[in-house]
Order: sequence, then C-alpha cells, then structure tokens
Amino acid sequence: MENKYLMPKNFSLFLEGPGKRLSNLLFCWKVMTHFFRGLRALHFCGPAVTVFGSARYSTSSHYYKSAEFIGTLIAEMGFTTITGGGPGLMEAANKGAYETGGYSVGCNIVLPKEQGSNPYLHTKVAIPYFFIRKTLLIKYSHAFIVLPGGIGTLDELFEALTLTQTGKIKPFPIIVFGKEFYSPMRKQIEAMHLAGTLHMDELSNLFFTNSFEEVEYILQEYVVKYLNLQQAPKPYWYLLEKRKGKAYNNSQ
Repeated sequence: MENKYLMPKNFSLFLEGPGKRLSNLLFCWKVMTHFFRGLRALHFCGPAVTVFGSARYSTSSHYYKSAEFIGTLIAEMGFTTITGGGPGLMEAANKGAYETGGYSVGCNIVLPKEQGSNPYLHTKVAIPYFFIRKTLLIKYSHAFIVLPGGIGTLDELFEALTLTQTGKIKPFPIIVFGKEFYSPMRKQIEAMHLAGTLHMDELSNLFFTNSFEEVEYILQEYVVKYLNLQQAPKPYWYLLEKRKGKAYNNSQ
C-alpha cells in the first residue's frame, strides 16, 4: 500500500537521479510559484523574530509558558512574531504575541501530522518544501529564538549557523533558550572546537540563555541598535497590497 504521508511524489522523484528535462522544468516552476506565494504573504509583516520549537509540548509544560512569554516580549518590542504555525511551542509563541496585540505569523510546512495551523495567527502561509520555508524564515527574520525541539528545530538552527559561518548571509542573533535541554549540543560544539574543526569566533552570533531579560537585551543591542532598523516597505494599493505588521521606526 502506498504511504500517503510521504513528501509530494514529484519532489521525491526529483531527488532520485537526473529525471526527465520537462519534469525538472515543471518542478522548478512549481518551486517558483511557492516562493512567490511566500514572498507576497510575508513582505509587509514588518521586522520579525522567528521562534522555533517542538510541536509536541503540551500547554502544561514550563517550556510552553516560556514560549508564550517570549512571544509577548517580542510583541512588546514592536516586532512581528513568526513561527512554523503549528501546535506546541510554536502555538505558545504565537499566542503570546497575538494576545499582546503584536502581529503573529505562521509559516507552516505541509505535513500529515502535527502541523495543523494554530488559532493565534493573523497571517499564515503553507509551504510544501522545507528549503523554501527555511529561506523565507531567514529572509524575513532579524533574529532566531530556538526553544527545545526535535530534528526539524536543529535543522533550522544549523542551517542558519552554516549560512552565517560561511558568510552567505550577515550574522544575526541566534538565541538558544533552554540551557539544560541543549547542554549535549554545547558539549559537542566544545568538542569540535578542541578538535580544530570549529573556531568559537565563528559562533559569535550564537547565545545560550535561560533568561527572558537576556533575550530582550540581545534583541535590543544586536538587532534594534546594531542593524538600525528602518520603516517596513510601503504597500501599493494598485497591487492590492496592505501593511500587516507594525512599521518599525528605529528612532522611536
């Protein structure tokens, strides 16, 4: 019996060798349309902070409450909160932003389980391919906050670290919230440093913390001041565009 929970068939076929030229062309066209949808959905959301975390934490978890407070903090600073749009810690961050009056966005990945959209979103876009979703999150975020999560969360964390380490994008703050949970990862980073495969100055934009005050300080010092944020793009009425997130003004 065919597993209906696999990735879209055209994507799995695309990764299985050269394929037919026409099929490759059609796949590239489909990727472009999904990029266009994502770009249009997120373009006027204003300066944003993306929060990553597991979909599997319940509302009773202390990490859920931490994510909710982080969403509140982001909103109070005037940023848009972006998550993967799903349940668990993503829902908590969106809820904190939504109920505080901040702008809340979900950039969801199409999966058969765990990724139904949460109810605390002003804007949402569903993307079937991880690489498109990660590109959009990096493009529109001025900082990442990484809470406890699984393989997908680590994938997003190390994708961003790889891009900043190799100079493909300018360094931006990557805040890992949950020192105890991520203590094995910190030990692995130290082991790579001792082995000479990693220089610690390559991770100068990586912060580990359990403190909400430190999260706020990092966003203020390394995002608001350092990046000198300006007004969000102006929408054009004749393209049926409208501003969604707050227009951030660094002079305020």
